[in-house]
Amino acid sequence: MSTHSSSQGPAIDILIPAIEKDLATLPHVIDGLRRYVRHPISHIYIVSPSSSRIRRLCSLKGCIFVDETTVLPFTKNAIHYSSPRWNRSGWLYQQLLKMNGDHICREAFFLVIDADTVLIRPHRFRSGGKSIFYCRSWSQPEYFRTYRKLMGAAAPSPRSFVTHYMLFEKTKLAALKRNIEARHGMSWHAAILRSINKKKQFGFSEFETYANYVYSRNSGGVILKNAANKSLKIPVTALKKERLQKLARTYRSLSFHQRKGYSIPAKR
Repeated sequence: MSTHSSSQGPAIDILIPAIEKDLATLPHVIDGLRRYVRHPISHIYIVSPSSSRIRRLCSLKGCIFVDETTVLPFTKNAIHYSSPRWNRSGWLYQQLLKMNGDHICREAFFLVIDADTVLIRPHRFRSGGKSIFYCRSWSQPEYFRTYRKLMGAAAPSPRSFVTHYMLFEKTKLAALKRNIEARHGMSWHAAILRSINKKKQFGFSEFETYANYVYSRNSGGVILKNAANKSLKIPVTALKKERLQKLARTYRSLSFHQRKGYSIPAKR
């Protein structure tokens, strides 16, 4: 079990989908969460393929390992979302894993964060009974085409919610999935897979889908903040303390992306 000295806001769980290539950044992600999340942290769950190295890290960092094959009624191999130039199957599978986080996490609220994104400034995700969403100014058009197919209405899309981390409220996530199932007469994940244009690379966003659903139901119940995320092309270990301090004056988080799988076939 993980704890944090801060008692501001409700206790939350944290869910991080990961694979072995994330091991370079994952310890820094966990450390950043414990340092900068201004909520008590009850548990940190690492959802991953079976991996002794990730299990070892979980043991060292006081996290809970979750075998990804236990989260959904199918595995990544059931998803075929690729072209001769790119393979997005693992990328999509991770999004569906996140959307079933309400069956993993125990707290009423859980934070999902990408395994390559490190917080460098304090973050709160609830204030005055409202959820705080961190936003940016650009997104992918396909995310909203798929949202319309799923929900039967356009996304309100006040900003883009694709910013590498998001707080989910379990009751609202469950309601979203029930809504999708009622509209389509099938499981929520089958409806998502069916709604995506698989000829396009960026066919679905769990963050855009959930946050736009919540915003459409009660726009006054959320707070939008600028994400101020910076993507770096250096290894996290190459980041000097002085530069980190300078970056923290402008940015809230840093992402150390490895994008090779976006343009060429890749296996997770």
